[in-house]
Amino acid sequence: MAEERFGEFVLVRRHGHVAELVLDRPKAMNAVSTAMARSIAGACEALAADRDARVVVVTSTHERAFCVGADLKERNSFSDADLVRQRPVARGAYTGILELPMPTIAAVHGFALGGGFELALSCDLIVADATAVVGLPEVSVGVLPGGGGTQLLPRRVGAARAAELIFSARRVEAAEALALGLVDQLAEEGHDRDEALALAAGIAANSPVGLRAAKRALRLGHGLDLGAGLEVEDAAWRSVAFSGDRAEGVAAFNEKRKPQWPGE
Repeated sequence: MAEERFGEFVLVRRHGHVAELVLDRPKAMNAVSTAMARSIAGACEALAADRDARVVVVTSTHERAFCVGADLKERNSFSDADLVRQRPVARGAYTGILELPMPTIAAVHGFALGGGFELALSCDLIVADATAVVGLPEVSVGVLPGGGGTQLLPRRVGAARAAELIFSARRVEAAEALALGLVDQLAEEGHDRDEALALAAGIAANSPVGLRAAKRALRLGHGLDLGAGLEVEDAAWRSVAFSGDRAEGVAAFNEKRKPQWPGE
């Protein structure tokens, strides 16, 4: 299994056409420092340019946490000017995952709080195990969810539910998180990564051209009126209709064999 490290705290593992982006700062429960934010952004930049990666799974090496959010110990030492300078670096980590062109899955166990939950929300799907505890507690420390939480959470669960969760700063355990739609799939304890990788492998068997175009249509069409959304869908369809993947997909179906996607 090939591995590539990005800085001290992030590595990327390859599982065929599935790339695993691993948060690897276990001594700090993956708290996102400035250095770690740069590493996440760098890994995402490399993955976005990798045509061989069809699905990305975000995982953690810490046994009791996916990610506990921003590194508040580091933040405590910041001047106001430091905080202003760090803001685009922090944003780069969240937007890096959010803007990946292929489907993305977060594998969550233990704590996924604040920026940690925002990293998961930046993915298309979230698989959590029975130990997962998620939430956006930022208002309890005098800030607000600034890694996309105020925008991504209402898109998942609706405006009123998102408001309740953000204003209360409460933590939500796995069963309730699934019921509320905060996560999409619940695994047995210790099996979030396995289930996320299995889900990713199934997705990666499909056309990479089709997957990227479908993600683009889903993202760009969200929030538009129906007519405008259908125009987004039509543009995405036109981008794949004359592709090598479409030709191979139709041929493989008629020849009753697995497709060999050219990825173009």
